[in-house]
Amino acid sequence: MRPVQGTLDELGTPLADVEFVVVDLETTGGSAADCGITEVGAVRVRGGQVLGEFQTLVHPGEPIPPFIQLLTGITDGMVASAPPIESVLPAFLEFARGAVLVAHNAPFDIGFLKAAAARCGHPWPGFAVVDTVHLARQVVTHDEVPNRKLGTLARLFGAAVTPDHRALHDAQATVDVLHALLERVGSLGVHSLEELMTYTARVSAAQRRKRWLAEGLPHAPGVYVFRGARDEVLYVGTSRDLRTRVRTYFTASEHRTRMGEMVGLAERVDPVVCETALEAQVRELRLIAEHKPRYNRRSRHPERAPWIKLTDEPYPRLSVVASVRDDGATYLGPFHGRRTAELAVDALHEVFALRQCTRRMGRRGGGGACALAGMGRCSAPCVTAADDATRADGEERYAAVVHRARRAMSGDCRELTGRLQERIGQLSGDERFEQAATVRDRLLTVVRAAARTQRLGSLAGCPEIVAARRRDLDAGGGWELVLVRHGRFAGTSVAPRGADPWPYVDALRATGEVVQPPLLPAPSATAEEAELVLRWLEQDGTRLVVVEGEWSCPLHGAGGERWRLEPVERSLRQGVVGFDEPGVRGGGWRRGGQARATG
Repeated sequence: MRPVQGTLDELGTPLADVEFVVVDLETTGGSAADCGITEVGAVRVRGGQVLGEFQTLVHPGEPIPPFIQLLTGITDGMVASAPPIESVLPAFLEFARGAVLVAHNAPFDIGFLKAAAARCGHPWPGFAVVDTVHLARQVVTHDEVPNRKLGTLARLFGAAVTPDHRALHDAQATVDVLHALLERVGSLGVHSLEELMTYTARVSAAQRRKRWLAEGLPHAPGVYVFRGARDEVLYVGTSRDLRTRVRTYFTASEHRTRMGEMVGLAERVDPVVCETALEAQVRELRLIAEHKPRYNRRSRHPERAPWIKLTDEPYPRLSVVASVRDDGATYLGPFHGRRTAELAVDALHEVFALRQCTRRMGRRGGGGACALAGMGRCSAPCVTAADDATRADGEERYAAVVHRARRAMSGDCRELTGRLQERIGQLSGDERFEQAATVRDRLLTVVRAAARTQRLGSLAGCPEIVAARRRDLDAGGGWELVLVRHGRFAGTSVAPRGADPWPYVDALRATGEVVQPPLLPAPSATAEEAELVLRWLEQDGTRLVVVEGEWSCPLHGAGGERWRLEPVERSLRQGVVGFDEPGVRGGGWRRGGQARATG
């Protein structure tokens, strides 16, 4: 490993310069919401030296339970004339001002102090907190001690004071335990407060030694690319602050085992600084799709997203295909996987009696009626087409079915959703709850897919959109400008605060990426990129500056049905059963063995 001279910012605050206030409380019970504090003890230390001590009994406002009196030795008589917490808390907060709080099992003690502050109307200062129990779990093994109780650790480290459930004594013992633990983590390379606050044994020494990979990265939004020894891309991520984010890969903030493995292989981190957060998100997606890094789990294969196709032939049928083609067919998608596409196909077949056989059929059909025709699930064009006397009538009836299916896929989906909800109600009424749940899943899958198709297709049909959003003053203010062409992110710019934004709009349009028209309804970008762009455009506060083409959604399209159905589905997942809320047709079904509810 090459030696690196770190900056003062990277070194952090040396532990020898940090003032710690080690605190311990005695209470009337274990719940901060229901129990009171009977004693506060604290010790302020820096660099191994005691700077001051704080100790007082506290009137808890309630009787002390007998077993607590036996445990702590603090009786009702001892606290009868003690000050209430309303008087003690301001004095303690003044004693601890500017320090880092330390406690053994910190969530207990700090939780009581925060609850007391809330009851007294004091704002909690937001102290940094170190928990010696957590720290001990990282550096003290079971070979040394059977547990990490304060008494056990005090004996292990030879504390000068024996803890006895009195606040000041326990705080004094915790001081010695803290210093012993700091010695141990110091030998592992933890020398600053920042390193201590993020320390965990799950971060290997080798991983920590690679902190130099973050050296020189800017505090700016963008994309970071971890590369290995052969310059291969290991991982791609995005952040509003590149240096701060990359540093977390060498600390306790990163818990993923695979990321620790990735950092062990990394030899450098390349930054890609971006003007806006949206640009960073788009570049991340494109880099992942291009390099397919093995440590990225999402977005690596956008080309595998399937579509549903209603074919353009004499007797059209539904099929799952890999992409959109210029063949006159109607498409629905893209889907996240083949299984979800098949669920949507099942939903369409549930409502529309389209043929499901895969053989080619001419105008004269061919073959005999199948079992689906006998069940009314197929209009059997193969039979009617074979008969000269009924061919014209059969063609007309089947064309009507195809027209209804196409309308549901690309425009008005009320028939589709209405029929499926009626089916759910019938199945629920017959107590066939599992089948009702299956139809529900099909309904939601096809509605989501149709909504996605209509949203993406409309955006993809616009040759150019320029939109603007005001930037936060913390980021410098001004306007964030985004150029979108056929659903693809084509450029971005920032008009500074106080400047006329129109020259920046004109420059962005002149220099943006040239994007070729796609085969609708697919956008010119991946579906995930187009979804990112759509979410940005649909945020409150976004202003449309230029729109070439028509950006709209059908009046009775799937977007409205999705908006109506998804809140109900979420309530079902949380235990509220039945599609029987006001305005939702149909009945319900049982989940998890619970009784159904129907309207």
